[in-house]
Amino acid sequence: MRTSLCDQLGIEHPVFGFTPSEHVAAAISRAGGLGVLGCVRFNDAEDLDRALTWMDENTDGKPYGVDIVMPAKVPAEGTQVDLSKLIPQGHKDFVQQTLLKLGVPPLPEGEDSQGVLGWLHSVARSHVDVALEHPIRLIANALGSPPADVIERVHAAGVPVAALAGKAEHARRHVENGVDIVVAQGYEAGGHTGEVATMVLVPEIVDAVEVPVLAAGGIGSGRQAAAAMALGASGVWMGSYWLTTTEYTLGNSSTQQALLAAGSSDTVRTRIYTGKPARLLKTRWTEAWAAEEAPQPLPMPLQNLLVSEAHLRIARTDDPSVVSMPVGQVVGRMNEVRPVAEVLAELLREFDETVERLTKLR
Repeated sequence: MRTSLCDQLGIEHPVFGFTPSEHVAAAISRAGGLGVLGCVRFNDAEDLDRALTWMDENTDGKPYGVDIVMPAKVPAEGTQVDLSKLIPQGHKDFVQQTLLKLGVPPLPEGEDSQGVLGWLHSVARSHVDVALEHPIRLIANALGSPPADVIERVHAAGVPVAALAGKAEHARRHVENGVDIVVAQGYEAGGHTGEVATMVLVPEIVDAVEVPVLAAGGIGSGRQAAAAMALGASGVWMGSYWLTTTEYTLGNSSTQQALLAAGSSDTVRTRIYTGKPARLLKTRWTEAWAAEEAPQPLPMPLQNLLVSEAHLRIARTDDPSVVSMPVGQVVGRMNEVRPVAEVLAELLREFDETVERLTKLR
């Protein structure tokens, strides 16, 4: 399993592993893929710097990348306090009442409740500043093309830019803006995702652009990786599948318990996580927002600010039925906790077996 991207980025296999955990990302890189650390959870530039320094020291010199969340257009963004004034009181009351009904306890006294600020444009820019101080080999943007000045700066540092796309027209626009690699993310994917399924989307984007395309959305096996290559992809982008690896230690055990018990139909695509459509694990928290009396989610970044403290509180509960976790439909295949190296080795083995089987077809 090798393509031109392997030579370009200095990796053994074109398996790109997106994860919010530096421990998982480093393990992916050590195993021959490209670990891509999601930066959105880092509010403080110093925290991100420490995480990337740890990766520098624990990837055995193997390449790794980072993923930011940055809209192409710079929003008229004030401080968190200014933005919070735009959140209706009714939405705040609904969140608090829902947490009470679900039995989610408050945060310990004195604990920071500001939540994740990485969705803010200004914070994402600080992530780029920090990342470029480390030997990263890729910067990916979950919201498509970064602003032109960011792309220019990243290219000046000799680092390629990847961007996620849910439509062929989005991919064309990304390439026109200077993006080097397009991640064709299908409807099945966890987190922010569009409305076109991976099997349809990948060949559409491959035909639409002349840069390498990574297939994303629902991939968790060598057979699916082989299918992605057959559709014209230069590699695969996997996110959800690493959530049940041994190295993933963010949150508590209730999150992995919920994921291990879920089937492929136990997810929902909703705007309640950030304000943009994102696929989440279906739980009592998502069901509360789907109720008739629930308010409509706010636009990004207001929705994230609204639920940020709630996510912190939920993450500390030991109840799998209320977790709030982005995950794709591939969750139905995530049935045991295994080390990253074992997961990747099985994928590569099955990929080889699949390709060999296909060569025998007449």
